[in-house]
Formats: sequence, C-alpha cells, structure tokens
Amino acid sequence: MKISKQARREAKQLFRRCLANGVLDENRARQVVKLVLETKPRGYLALLSHFQRLVKIALERRTARIESPAALSRELQAEVQAELARAYGPGLTISFEHNPALVGGLRIKVGSDVYDGSIQARLAALQESF
Repeated sequence: MKISKQARREAKQLFRRCLANGVLDENRARQVVKLVLETKPRGYLALLSHFQRLVKIALERRTARIESPAALSRELQAEVQAELARAYGPGLTISFEHNPALVGGLRIKVGSDVYDGSIQARLAALQESF
C-alpha cells in the first residue's frame, strides 16, 4: 500500500503525541488507534499502517537481546544491564538467551545496533581475512 505524504505526516504527529519523556506510552498509542478507528478520516488505513511502523521501530529501540554460550551469573547480568542503561537510558526491555554456537563471549543487539564480541564472530572475521 502506498502511503501519501499527508498520511505519513499525520502518523508522525500522532506518534509524537504518544511519547512521554521520549518513551512510547502504550496506553496513549492504544487511545490514538481507537480514536482513528472511530473517526475513520480519509486515508486512515495508510495512516494506521505508518503509525504501526513507527510504534514497531520505537519498541525495537527499547529492546535488548543478549546472547551468551552459557548462563550468565546474576552479577554479570546486572553489570550488563547497568551498562546498557547507561548507554541507552532507563526503560530497556532486556532478555538473556543461550546460544552454544557462540563458543565464548557475548552478542548484544539493541534495536538495529549489534555488538558482537563472540569467538564465533572473531573466527569468521579471521577466516575471511585469509
């Protein structure tokens, strides 16, 4: 579906109204969607489609996924959480996952940022250098 410039502009305005201190307020977003569905302005499907995209991007920015080859201790988890909070601000949703293929190290993904300090990535880089 092609989205008009006006629909994009209106979706951005609605999205900005859903922010509280720079963080998406889910209740406001639900209210906005409900209001748009009740009033059904011209091009409302395109508007909601772009609004959904903006919400999805905002949620991904506030989500961190940490992969490790073995379970991390509580102290190490707390240290990683503190560093991520310092770098990205408070309010991150953090999940810890096990990935034995990493061999060692950590892989951290926050939104579109990926920090790969795993042995697997280093071995792959070494293999490509040959």
